[in-house]
Amino acid sequence: MIDLHCHILPDIDDGANTIEDSLEMARLAVSEGITHLLATPHHMNRNWMNEKRKVVALVKEVQSEIDREGIPLTIYPGQEIRIYGNMLEDIEKDTLLFTDELQQYLLVEFPTASIPNYTERLFYDLQMNGKIPVVVHPERNRIIQEDPHKLKELVQHGALAQLTAASYTGGFGKQIQKLSKQMIEADLVHFIASDAHNTGNRAFHMKEAHDLVIKEFGRRKWHQFDQTTKDLINGDVVIPPTPTNIEKKKFFGLF
Repeated sequence: MIDLHCHILPDIDDGANTIEDSLEMARLAVSEGITHLLATPHHMNRNWMNEKRKVVALVKEVQSEIDREGIPLTIYPGQEIRIYGNMLEDIEKDTLLFTDELQQYLLVEFPTASIPNYTERLFYDLQMNGKIPVVVHPERNRIIQEDPHKLKELVQHGALAQLTAASYTGGFGKQIQKLSKQMIEADLVHFIASDAHNTGNRAFHMKEAHDLVIKEFGRRKWHQFDQTTKDLINGDVVIPPTPTNIEKKKFFGLF
């Protein structure tokens, strides 16, 4: 299993604090069947400025410790990029990291309570330059919670979206769990990742999500998520299914 969103790097954001924490997270990941993991510290998020060079160097250090401990996990450098207007300029400066070495897919985070008004234009410009934005944990964005059609519009125009495993398994409450299931049903999300920050209240929950998807949607749906994840890390073309609407009558009153 591949996890494309994890805060395993130590003392770099609100994830692992120490290398010992990183190793504990690595052991937990392996216990859930994860073999490869994208280390995605926050970047351009409040006080967290984790440019490419810094992340690449730290991934090498952590991988060395993982190997020394005999933990069968491979980690790759990545970022969870808080959306900002100058992303294209920083791509040119080579300070941003992608999910793939072909530099096609970026993990983009919205503020919790808003979607910036320049988002649609920025996503268009990114795609015109061969870069596909992947919206992380849209189920936890308040604007999308109030109107999931906001996410559908972005997906219809070429963006992808990542659901957090714990959101789907109930770790963020029943309301977000219900919305997460609706997003899967409506083909608004294209892969599931952990967004793990530690081994406690923000752990992986990937095996639990795997089992729940198979129970509620069948093995074919999990295979779709798994294939999209592989495509993102390999830089292959993703052709997502056509998204459908989440009926507002099902959703009003949850928040």
